[in-house]
Amino acid sequence: METVYDWVSVLVFAGLITLFLQRSSMENPPDTIWHYLPPAVGCALANYVGNEGYMIPAVALLVGVLAYTHIVLKPFRSR
Repeated sequence: METVYDWVSVLVFAGLITLFLQRSSMENPPDTIWHYLPPAVGCALANYVGNEGYMIPAVALLVGVLAYTHIVLKPFRSR
Protein backbone atom coordinates (compact mmCIF):
# COMPACT_ATOMS: atom_id res chain seq x y z
CA MET A 1 0.00 0.00 0.00
CA GLU A 2 2.33 2.66 -1.28
CA THR A 3 0.52 4.59 -3.99
CA VAL A 4 -2.78 6.39 -4.26
CA TYR A 5 -3.88 3.73 -6.76
CA ASP A 6 -3.44 1.04 -4.10
CA TRP A 7 -5.62 2.92 -1.64
CA VAL A 8 -8.35 3.95 -4.08
CA SER A 9 -8.56 0.49 -5.65
CA VAL A 10 -8.83 -1.19 -2.27
CA LEU A 11 -11.48 1.29 -1.08
CA VAL A 12 -13.60 0.81 -4.21
CA PHE A 13 -13.18 -2.97 -3.98
CA ALA A 14 -14.20 -2.89 -0.31
CA GLY A 15 -17.33 -0.99 -1.33
CA LEU A 16 -18.09 -3.65 -3.94
CA ILE A 17 -17.65 -6.39 -1.35
CA THR A 18 -19.96 -4.61 1.07
CA LEU A 19 -22.60 -4.12 -1.62
CA PHE A 20 -22.33 -7.77 -2.66
CA LEU A 21 -22.67 -9.05 0.90
CA GLN A 22 -25.63 -6.79 1.59
CA ARG A 23 -27.38 -7.79 -1.63
CA SER A 24 -26.63 -11.50 -1.29
CA SER A 25 -28.41 -11.57 2.06
CA MET A 26 -31.65 -10.41 0.40
CA GLU A 27 -34.42 -12.88 -0.30
CA ASN A 28 -34.42 -12.01 -4.02
CA PRO A 29 -31.10 -10.35 -4.89
CA PRO A 30 -31.32 -7.95 -7.84
CA ASP A 31 -27.97 -9.08 -9.25
CA THR A 32 -25.66 -12.09 -9.40
CA ILE A 33 -22.01 -12.58 -8.54
CA TRP A 34 -21.12 -12.22 -12.23
CA HIS A 35 -22.23 -8.58 -12.20
CA TYR A 36 -19.37 -7.85 -9.80
CA LEU A 37 -16.63 -9.34 -11.99
CA PRO A 38 -16.08 -6.35 -14.35
CA PRO A 39 -15.60 -3.76 -11.60
CA ALA A 40 -13.39 -6.13 -9.57
CA VAL A 41 -11.14 -6.74 -12.58
CA GLY A 42 -11.24 -3.01 -13.32
CA CYS A 43 -9.95 -2.24 -9.83
CA ALA A 44 -7.07 -4.68 -10.29
CA LEU A 45 -6.21 -3.28 -13.73
CA ALA A 46 -6.40 0.32 -12.56
CA ASN A 47 -4.09 -0.48 -9.66
CA TYR A 48 -1.60 -2.25 -11.91
CA VAL A 49 -1.65 0.41 -14.62
CA GLY A 50 -1.34 3.20 -12.04
CA ASN A 51 1.58 1.52 -10.32
CA GLU A 52 3.30 1.19 -13.70
CA GLY A 53 3.15 4.98 -14.04
CA TYR A 54 0.28 5.45 -16.47
CA MET A 55 -1.84 7.97 -14.60
CA ILE A 56 -4.48 8.85 -17.21
CA PRO A 57 -5.43 5.24 -18.12
CA ALA A 58 -5.54 4.32 -14.43
CA VAL A 59 -7.87 7.21 -13.60
CA ALA A 60 -10.00 6.38 -16.65
CA LEU A 61 -10.31 2.77 -15.49
CA LEU A 62 -11.32 3.86 -11.98
CA VAL A 63 -13.91 6.25 -13.40
CA GLY A 64 -15.18 3.40 -15.58
CA VAL A 65 -15.45 1.13 -12.55
CA LEU A 66 -17.43 3.77 -10.66
CA ALA A 67 -19.67 4.44 -13.68
CA TYR A 68 -20.35 0.71 -14.15
CA THR A 69 -21.13 0.34 -10.46
CA HIS A 70 -23.53 3.28 -10.55
CA ILE A 71 -25.28 2.28 -13.79
CA VAL A 72 -25.40 -1.52 -13.52
CA LEU A 73 -25.29 -2.32 -9.82
CA LYS A 74 -27.22 0.78 -8.67
CA PRO A 75 -25.91 0.86 -5.09
CA PHE A 76 -28.38 3.54 -3.96
CA ARG A 77 -31.44 1.71 -5.23
CA SER A 78 -34.24 1.51 -2.73
CA ARG A 79 -35.63 -1.92 -2.03
